[in-house]
Amino acid sequence: MEKSKPGHNDTPIIPGSSWRVHDMNRPHPVVVNPGTESSQTTAGKPPSDAIILFQGKSLDGWIHRDGSPARWKVEKNYMEVVPKTGNIKTEKEFGDCQLHIEWASPEKIEGESQGRGNSGIFLLERYEIQVLDSFENPTYADGSNGSIYGQYPPLVNVCRAPGQWQTYDIVWIGPRFEGSQLIRPAVITIFQNGLLIHHCRKLIGPTTHCAVLPYEPHPLNGSLMLQDHNNPVRFRNIWYRPLEKDDILG
Repeated sequence: MEKSKPGHNDTPIIPGSSWRVHDMNRPHPVVVNPGTESSQTTAGKPPSDAIILFQGKSLDGWIHRDGSPARWKVEKNYMEVVPKTGNIKTEKEFGDCQLHIEWASPEKIEGESQGRGNSGIFLLERYEIQVLDSFENPTYADGSNGSIYGQYPPLVNVCRAPGQWQTYDIVWIGPRFEGSQLIRPAVITIFQNGLLIHHCRKLIGPTTHCAVLPYEPHPLNGSLMLQDHNNPVRFRNIWYRPLEKDDILG
């Protein structure tokens, strides 16, 4: 005899929720088209709810760090650092998110250690995820590719060879402040090329070179900044999905 399916009036309430177990009236997840994966020759299609930051055609929506026009070059659906033109950032500001960004270090190997394929991804213009050609290129661990610069090395080195496209998928939860008091540090999870390299890592504070900085109160939202470190690193397929709920960490 087939067992009856549980209804929403005879099952317990889920702790911390107003919904009962298996409640058929509970709102269903929003349907999102996941898009397509990228290849070495073609950038994938972002998910249907993504906010596009770089569409591969122009630097619309990007400016120099000082507010002047961005001077990097765009061709073949990617942007490329023009050395000594300076960092660029998004005009759009955003906070907690899932961020997707693809990059490639120069195919021609020049320099070594921090001088080879160096750039950086700065969340809120303060917190850097290192971009570096770490394929058979030793350097200090907390400055290697995928590191939270100056704080934490990645769990593993999964760099592809120079010139190949690589992917970061980042879940960013910014710090929380009450007045001048830090009540929760920033937390970040990162996948590189589909492999986990940071899991719910709590940042010490803003990142910098050869120093440790304390947190200082700042807004929840800010620009995404990409670094000019004098190497012609390329970027493509940059998008994010906002994470709206403040209780995402529980």
